[in-house]
Amino acid sequence: MNPLARPGDRIAAIDTPALVLDLDAMERNLARLAGFARERGLRLRPHAKMHKSAELARLQMAHGAVGVCVQKTAEAEALAAGGVDNIYISNEVTARPKLARVAALAQRLAQAGGRLAIAVDSAEGVSGLAQALAGAPAGSIDVFIEIDVGQARCGLPPGDAAVALARDIARHPALHLAGLQAYHGGAQHRRAPAEREAALALACDAVRRTRDALLAQGFGPLLVTGAGTGTFELEAASGLWGELQAGSYLFMDADYAANQLPPGQTPFEHALFVKSQVMSRSADRAICDAGHKTHAIESGLPTVWSPPGLVFGNGGDEHGVLRAATPGGTLPALDDTVWLIPGHCDPTVNLHDWLVGVRGGLQHGTVERLIRVDARGALT
Repeated sequence: MNPLARPGDRIAAIDTPALVLDLDAMERNLARLAGFARERGLRLRPHAKMHKSAELARLQMAHGAVGVCVQKTAEAEALAAGGVDNIYISNEVTARPKLARVAALAQRLAQAGGRLAIAVDSAEGVSGLAQALAGAPAGSIDVFIEIDVGQARCGLPPGDAAVALARDIARHPALHLAGLQAYHGGAQHRRAPAEREAALALACDAVRRTRDALLAQGFGPLLVTGAGTGTFELEAASGLWGELQAGSYLFMDADYAANQLPPGQTPFEHALFVKSQVMSRSADRAICDAGHKTHAIESGLPTVWSPPGLVFGNGGDEHGVLRAATPGGTLPALDDTVWLIPGHCDPTVNLHDWLVGVRGGLQHGTVERLIRVDARGALT
């Protein structure tokens, strides 16, 4: 059992530093996106690389998600072991040992009535996948052709390049061409709504040209899957995407909170926090026990949720430096609790074995349950 807390503990009893999940806020976020997708007739396949928890993936599916996405074979294996039966590896896998694992997982899920899907962007990747699945039943795995819609990462150039790869896929009975992977990660964090709209306009053009080229050659029907927390409303409005992959909406983080929202769009709530405690106090600063080992910093340092009026500064691996946001502002006292919002939720979660789920808010709540981070460190 996790020594940080036990079910039934008051929130004050949670040891620090700890990654705490406000279950009430999380469930409101869960219901909001599930309702959004349902009202528009769209499939929802949240990205479980964010929370890395089989329990939370099952919860999302219980609320209408068709399955979840992951980025790594090991993530897929960890979630499948936890009872998640519909998983999409929305990333390329080309190494032979990993492809053998993908094939084995596809067959295990199929035997249990589930389904595995994967993204491809090369003939070599298709060939390796087909070899790993040699002898498997027809249509054993769904394959999505990834196109580069502006991320400049993985993916084929939009347009006719996808047709040749679709023909390669069609030559292998175990592979089923399911559609297009079209995710623009860079657009998620462009701050102004107009900047996100401009990026998605180019992505829409790329998707339309590629889809039309495939349909003209007889490939279809094709599901377009993609979208993230920063742009899902734009993909939904385009009429091109049929499946949404938003993940961070469930927890939110400081980086997403910095996005400007268009009029009328309701923000998701912060549900993920680092509980820390002041361990040292000076005239001009307070030091808390949450350093870089508790939160990722590539998207910025955490912001302080409570108490108000504080700025978090870099204190290294084990320490955070808290200063007053304005001259003469109040600093917390020794042993006071400080609640932080991580800059980026995904890699922050990957630093922890457990999420401490609390009910009733951060001030007077109670620990309801501990949620295991099943895919922590699942990097292969």
